[in-house]
Amino acid sequence: MLEINKTLNGDVLTVALEGRLDTTTARQLEDNIRESMDSAKSIIFEVGKLKYISSAGLRVLLATQKAMGEPGSMVIRNVTDEVREIFEVTGFMDILTVE
Repeated sequence: MLEINKTLNGDVLTVALEGRLDTTTARQLEDNIRESMDSAKSIIFEVGKLKYISSAGLRVLLATQKAMGEPGSMVIRNVTDEVREIFEVTGFMDILTVE
């Protein structure tokens, strides 16, 4: 199960994730973000309560980063040790902006 809480403040979209971002929930996140991307120049993912991320979840993050384009930006904050390890093993620490 994945809980998604979005907040749009000006042109900054904050997306707080809680639970598991996996094959069964990745589409839910993708659809949720797509609804709000047009009005956002920057996306912040708050993942302090994300317990797990699968390759399907990584794909959604990568696709979102690419969709933001050059003028936009995407940051991932408050990464748990478990999720950080997945980012490191997959090489996503070098691809994504993680704070």
